[in-house]
Amino acid sequence: NLAALELADNDLTGALPPGLGNLANLRNLNLRDNYLTGALPPELGNLAYLQNLDLSGNALSGAIPPELGNLANLRWMDLLDNGLSGEIPSELGNLASLEALDLRSNALSGEIPPELGNPANLRWLDLSGNDLSGEIPSELGNPRGLERLRLVSNDLSGEIPPELGDLPNLGTLMLSDNALSGEIPPELGSLSNLWALGLADNALSGEIPPELGNLTNLEWLYLDRNDLSGAIPPALANLNNLTTALISGNRLTGCYPAVWDYVSDNDLADSGLKSC
Repeated sequence: NLAALELADNDLTGALPPGLGNLANLRNLNLRDNYLTGALPPELGNLAYLQNLDLSGNALSGAIPPELGNLANLRWMDLLDNGLSGEIPSELGNLASLEALDLRSNALSGEIPPELGNPANLRWLDLSGNDLSGEIPSELGNPRGLERLRLVSNDLSGEIPPELGDLPNLGTLMLSDNALSGEIPPELGSLSNLWALGLADNALSGEIPPELGNLTNLEWLYLDRNDLSGAIPPALANLNNLTTALISGNRLTGCYPAVWDYVSDNDLADSGLKSC
């Protein structure tokens, strides 16, 4: 009748025993920050009542078993900071109760499954620090409650889907350090709760859309090291809450809003522009 197994930060070693899948009533499995090695047992997919799975901060390897898509009651899956490889199984899109999926800092490859946009209650999706490629699926604009979307330091390509502008609760959108191209979608200006926008270190082109001036809650703006051109829209002077504004490494012309002179973290001197 064990409902919780919490052994975080205990210097545990060795592989995860497949017998964990026999703990039929388990709701919380937390083994983070140990020295566990080997593969994720597919038998974990038998834990029908599991709500929280935290195996972060170990040395687990191999693929994510598609059987984890059977965990109908799972709300939180944290596999951060391991050595997991292979593709993200599309079966994770079957996790109807999922609220948070954190797969940061592994060696996952292949494309992002569009099925990750299926869980209606998803609030947190972090896939940064992997080797993912291909385009960002437009389906990631489906979970209307999404608050954090972070895909930094992968090899993603193609254009930013305008559907990401359909996420009214989004506070963090970080897509830096990829190979994204095309223009910044003006639809991102609809993200009224956004406070962090990271698009640096890509191959984005065209002009900065004036609609970004609607993001009055924005604190962090990373547009540096792209191929953006044209003048900075005067509407961006509306971003009165900025604490970080990085825009250098582009082909921008004209001037930047004078209010940005008071932004503490900036590269305005390196941008070659003067304040308006």
